[in-house]
Amino acid sequence: MLAPHRLILAMMAGTSLFAASGTANALQVRVTVENLAPSNGTLFTPVWVGIHDGSFDLFNPGEGASAELERLAEDGNPGPLSSSFTGFGQGIVFGPGLGAGTPPVFAPGAKSSIVIDFDPGEDTAYLSFASMILPSNDAFFANADPRRFRIFDDGEFLSVRRVIFGSDIWDAGTEVNTELAADTPLLGQSVPDTGLTEGGVVTAHAGFLPGGNILNAFPGATIDQPNYRAALITVSPVPEPPSWALMLAAFGVGGLARGFRKLRKS
Repeated sequence: MLAPHRLILAMMAGTSLFAASGTANALQVRVTVENLAPSNGTLFTPVWVGIHDGSFDLFNPGEGASAELERLAEDGNPGPLSSSFTGFGQGIVFGPGLGAGTPPVFAPGAKSSIVIDFDPGEDTAYLSFASMILPSNDAFFANADPRRFRIFDDGEFLSVRRVIFGSDIWDAGTEVNTELAADTPLLGQSVPDTGLTEGGVVTAHAGFLPGGNILNAFPGATIDQPNYRAALITVSPVPEPPSWALMLAAFGVGGLARGFRKLRKS
C-alpha cells in the first residue's frame, strides 16, 4: 500500500527548518497546522506531512490499515511512516510547543508552522498528511487520495487551505472503540498498543460513545455534529503575496506572479 514517493516530512515536537535543496530553482513554502476545535474539544498529535509525486497511498477506505498507519492512529506515532521512507527524503519534526507531554499535542487553539525548501516539479507536486485524533482508540485524519492536494502544476504553485471537519475523521478499524481509560490516550493509557484488536477496515468515524468516557472528559469532542471543525492545514508560498508579485516584477517575470496567487480551496 505504501507506494514509492520522493520527499517525506514528519511534523512532531519542536520547531525546525527543512531545506531539501539549495538550487536556484528551489521554492519556499510554509505549512501551517491549527486546531480549530471548541473548548474541551478534540486534540490531535503532531502531524505527519509528505510532499511526493502522487504515488504515495496512505490508506484506502474499506480496506485494512497498514501497520504504519495503525501505529499513528492508535498511538500518535508517525515514526514507522517516516522510517519506511528514509531512502526517499529527509525527515523533520515540529509541533505546537505546548504542554509537558511527550510529544506535546495540538490542543484547541494551538497553531504551528514550518518553512520548507524544495525543487518544484512532478516529483514534489502533491501533499499528504495524517494525525491521530485525541482522545480516541484509533481515530485519525488524513487524505485517502494521494492526488487530492496538488501544490505544483504546470509551473504554478497552488496554495492549499484545508479545513478538517468531523466528517473527515476516520476510524482505522484496528482497535475496538471501548473508550476504556487504560486503552485510550489522554484518558489513562500509559503503554502503546494495549487496546483490544479489532481487525476491521478503515471507515468514516461514527463519533464517540454517548455518555462514554471521552465525551464525559471532553464534552466538546462532538465530532459527529454537523460542521464540527477539528483542524486547518494551509500551504502557502514564502514570501506570501504580494511580496512574490513585487519580487517577480523586479525581474521582469510578472506573469509568473499570477501563478503564485492562484488559490486552491477544498
